[in-house]
Amino acid sequence: MTTAHRGTLESGKVRVGVLGAGAWAELAHLPGYKRDPRCELVAIADPVIERAEAFAEKFGISDVYSSHLDVIARGDIDLVDVCTPSATHFELSWAALETGKHVLCEKPVAYDYRDTLHAAALARQKGVKTKLGFTFRYSPAMRYMKELIDQGLVGTPFIFNGYEQNSQWLDPKNPLRQVDHEADQSVIQVSSLEGYGAPIMDLGHLFMGSRFSQVVGTMRNFIPERVVRATGRMMRMNIDDGDIFIGEFANGALGSIQTSFVTVGNYPGIEARVYGSKAALICRLVEENGICESLKAATADQVEFREIEVPEQFYPPGGSKRESWRSLFYANLVHSFISEILSDGPENEGNFEDGAHVQELINAVEMSFRERRWVSIPLDGNRPA
Repeated sequence: MTTAHRGTLESGKVRVGVLGAGAWAELAHLPGYKRDPRCELVAIADPVIERAEAFAEKFGISDVYSSHLDVIARGDIDLVDVCTPSATHFELSWAALETGKHVLCEKPVAYDYRDTLHAAALARQKGVKTKLGFTFRYSPAMRYMKELIDQGLVGTPFIFNGYEQNSQWLDPKNPLRQVDHEADQSVIQVSSLEGYGAPIMDLGHLFMGSRFSQVVGTMRNFIPERVVRATGRMMRMNIDDGDIFIGEFANGALGSIQTSFVTVGNYPGIEARVYGSKAALICRLVEENGICESLKAATADQVEFREIEVPEQFYPPGGSKRESWRSLFYANLVHSFISEILSDGPENEGNFEDGAHVQELINAVEMSFRERRWVSIPLDGNRPA
């Protein structure tokens, strides 16, 4: 921890500056900080300053800026939250790390895994901690699933199946965001694989206790014409709106992952399955009938899947499976990061290094599709897996 920030943290409060005043900041990030008494929201920035002003009033934030760099430059902020469009993540995260601040960044930090590794190295050099917006590893049901795996319930994990899919952009008139509308439309561009794939890839690494070492995958563009938010008009968008890959983990397990934002289903559309030598677990994060998550198990002597109740300690204060998944899961994410920042220990899960391994997997699947072959990881053969 840098000397500049030790003084503010000795009070037990982490002072937070938020970059970006969009829907995800409003529905997930800001409520998460307000829920944790160890946080103090002190600043928010957005180029559309009226949005930042509206959020400041709603969440009791004292200082408002139109420039993200003005927040980063403040010496009394401990944690910078990067909740801006994806193309800006790396530059803003790097600037915050250079000033010795802890950083929470939405995914991806960068489109090239090597840039994320460089940012992780800078964080270690500065003695600060980082966290990616891998929201779904912080769902109470997923947290409990991880504990059950660690306790040995499934025995040796054999197979991981992961899905992240819903019908968010099944309707081509729903304005598409987070895409480069000026990209070469004669070549399919990565979209769902990265925007939707990253969280379930992260869960695969987390649950299997190993990373993918070899993958082969494919991408498809199912809905070619759609409205794009940046232009407000219908246009050709040759993007990956559906994809599938299979692979081998370094520990010998097998895995498959499927993502899409044009498949029928509700938010957030996550399902993680682990099959092992003793048992199997299936966790679904899908808002259905007023419930946002469920966990089921089957064992060798009782092969019918049955629902498991998630213990209360895995929920944030006042939380339940009938709460919105956005605020419920992010409250746990914020609690995790604040606890890590206030701790003198090395704990720092879901950090930029974890994010780099997920981005490397994304880059490998894209390479596999374009070159029509199996691809080995790490992509840099000289780097340990």
